[in-house]
Amino acid sequence: MTESLPKSQLLIVDDHPENILLLMESVDEDCAVLVAKDGEKALEQAFRHRPDLILLDVMMPGMDGFEVCSILKADERTKQIPIIFITAMRDADAEEKGLKLGAIDFIRKPINPGVTQVRIRNHLNLQRKTGLLEALSLLDGLTEIHNRRWLDEALTREWMRARRSGSPLSLAILDIDHFKDYNDTYGHAQGDQCLIRVARRLRAGLKRHSDRVARYGGEEFVILAPDTPEDAAFHLVETLVEAVAGLGIPHETSPVADCVTISAGVASTVPNEHECGIDLLKRADAALYQAKSAGRHRVLRSS
Repeated sequence: MTESLPKSQLLIVDDHPENILLLMESVDEDCAVLVAKDGEKALEQAFRHRPDLILLDVMMPGMDGFEVCSILKADERTKQIPIIFITAMRDADAEEKGLKLGAIDFIRKPINPGVTQVRIRNHLNLQRKTGLLEALSLLDGLTEIHNRRWLDEALTREWMRARRSGSPLSLAILDIDHFKDYNDTYGHAQGDQCLIRVARRLRAGLKRHSDRVARYGGEEFVILAPDTPEDAAFHLVETLVEAVAGLGIPHETSPVADCVTISAGVASTVPNEHECGIDLLKRADAALYQAKSAGRHRVLRSS
């Protein structure tokens, strides 16, 4: 059975009920519709629901559509949401202003439901494809877990969130022991399969949705664990190290064990204004180096 795609979500913002009804008639049945009748409610709905597309009336009492668009485009949570202005204005200056603010299109009043339906459908399809491409750009092509680009963005995002909330943030760097020897012994094709199996086991070992694994490069992986103090992070990574050994992937040239093993370094902090996420990475990397120097197949904390 084919899994159906989630419904697209559309936000209609207009102070005239008759316009809202006309626009709703222009929306495909597989699209969920949110409605706001003024600028303040529009912002509230947009920040809460993050719709896939916003149809925004230009002329409204109080906060007009241009101001709403400007606020949405200035906020990280909503700046990527495409906005189509709904307007009865015909002058080129107004259209230029809207496009400069970040709108992607204009729909003219009086509303033509047939034409409007096609425009909405086209923009939603484009948004889906854009979202898919963006998601793919954040995945590692071999292991299908998150990649270094995702990690850089996620670490910055989680650092700022933890700094605002005063919560702990933990990070671990894990490295497959003697992976060069593994490739030399079994070949690069088998080495790729080893990376895939290790990545899958690491991902399966994360029980919280907020904990994520990314391929850091080569045979290195990173675990990002928000809201996690050092002891809990250390225990989590210990279980992952043993889980990878439990795969029993043969590694006959490893001086550590007769199977593939990993070493790891863990670092934790409550973020502050004097550090950044890169500092946490450096501390975890230093702990990983110590784990390797101590004999590998172990976890050490940063000092």
